[in-house]
Parts: sequence; C-alpha cells; structure tokens
Amino acid sequence: MQRLTIKTRKKREVLDITEVLESLLGKGPGTKAGVCHLLILHTTAALTTADLDPGTDLDMLDAFEAMIPKLRYRHPHNPAHVPDHILSSMIGTSVTLPFDHGKFLLGTWQRVVLVELDGPRERELVVTVTPEQ
Repeated sequence: MQRLTIKTRKKREVLDITEVLESLLGKGPGTKAGVCHLLILHTTAALTTADLDPGTDLDMLDAFEAMIPKLRYRHPHNPAHVPDHILSSMIGTSVTLPFDHGKFLLGTWQRVVLVELDGPRERELVVTVTPEQ
C-alpha cells in the first residue's frame, strides 16, 4: 500500500492522474499484471474515469453542478459546503482498475481522474496494488 499526495489548484477541477498512478504500477517483483485499488481520503473530492477531450472537464463540472439542488442545507460545519459532500458521494471515492505491464487497461479515451470539489487543497490517495496470481 502506498500513499500519494496530489495538489489541486482550483475550487473545482478535473485532474488527469493516470500517468502519476501508472508510475507506481509493476514496481515490485511479481507485479507485472494485477489490479490497482484507489481511494481518496476526503469527502469533498472524488475519483472516476473519464474522456478528457478539450472542454470535457468543464462540461463534467457544469453537469455535476446542475445535478445538485439548491436547498437549505443543515451541515453544521458549513452549509455551503454540503453540495461538495453530496457530489463526492455520488461520483465515488474509489476505483479499482486492472493493469498490465505498468499500464491501466482502459478504453481508448479513458483516463483516471481526480474530481476536486472544494479546492485548492492537497488530496491524499491510498493506492493498493494486488498482483495477478
């Protein structure tokens, strides 16, 4: 198990973290292929896969924003912060992906992305690599 810190730069953004994560794959003996589980240790950020053609990141953020209703939230810490928590839960905080020869097995346009919902911040990920038997 490894921990990885990713620095975000904006209040909301979609960051391609594929290559950073792939640099951690296949490093140990017997880990040429297997699965990699990723977990982000935050309640206002998320992980997923996405197509990142130019502008798609902004389309995703606009769509996420449109999904959250304008309600009177009761979160005692900061009610304005609640949509970030809800989106994190909806998108998800973990992904598990197969890999082979140090590369994720992804579709042609798929990338592994961190979705920042309340930045800028330093975000911590737990990366667990399980070799194929």
